[in-house]
Amino acid sequence: MCRLFGLHAGSQAVRATFWLLDAPDSLADQSRREPDGAGIGTFDGDGKAHVAKQPLAAWEDHAFAREARVLKSTTFLAHVRYASTGAHTMVNTHAFEQDGRLFAHNGAFGDLERLDQRLAESGVADLVKGQTDSERLFALITAESRRADGDVGEGIIRAISWIAKELPVFSLNLILTTASDVWAVRYPDTHELHILERLPARSAEAAPLDARSSRIRAHSREASRAGHVLIATEPMDDNPEWRALPGGALVHVSPDLAVTISHPFPEAPAHPLTLADLSPSAAASQKP
Repeated sequence: MCRLFGLHAGSQAVRATFWLLDAPDSLADQSRREPDGAGIGTFDGDGKAHVAKQPLAAWEDHAFAREARVLKSTTFLAHVRYASTGAHTMVNTHAFEQDGRLFAHNGAFGDLERLDQRLAESGVADLVKGQTDSERLFALITAESRRADGDVGEGIIRAISWIAKELPVFSLNLILTTASDVWAVRYPDTHELHILERLPARSAEAAPLDARSSRIRAHSREASRAGHVLIATEPMDDNPEWRALPGGALVHVSPDLAVTISHPFPEAPAHPLTLADLSPSAAASQKP
């Protein structure tokens, strides 16, 4: 299953070190199905988006994801991909950038031809460079955000609601970031998504942020001093304040780290999919 990770460190940029495959090389690790891509997105001091990513179709390519990357940004977006649609190529690897925003998705849905028609009617078909359902979902959010005069939250609501009504859906979990804001969706309740809000450390000697799973690790002393919000596919440390987002949740994290959670989507997709409905490759990519 794809891994999502978002970090909002507030209004001041902080340095953080990332490893996108933190699990050690071992026979046990190599016996598991390896990921198909990894990427991380950040924003510079001018608010310009930057993405470093690499398809991981071969074992020797994993050096990209295992090497430490020291980055500075107000928001960070990391993704480790297990492909459900699209080849192991750069254009199919998350994170994606559109209109200066960054996006990553964990899930699967069907009838991409119908969505392509919708994107063409909306004038955004040219935004899709690869073959993934994820990039198409992002393009629909971009189109709806443009229609809503740049209101990203409204764009997400309109896009997810249309897909939930019109297309067969397995999961639409996502994280979308700008330099100042983070949005996340858990829809419906197929895959988990978790959030942690951490206040600024009271002492310079406080333990740094060190969030890790078997696939993604983030380390930052500055983020702990400033306070931060984490959103991830799974809890990444033993902090008891991690909480699972409910199905149908839309999260918005503002520049001052205020968290708003709403439930604007249909209770369930009109055409729900199960693992048995997916192709073998797509089903394999969606298993925990």
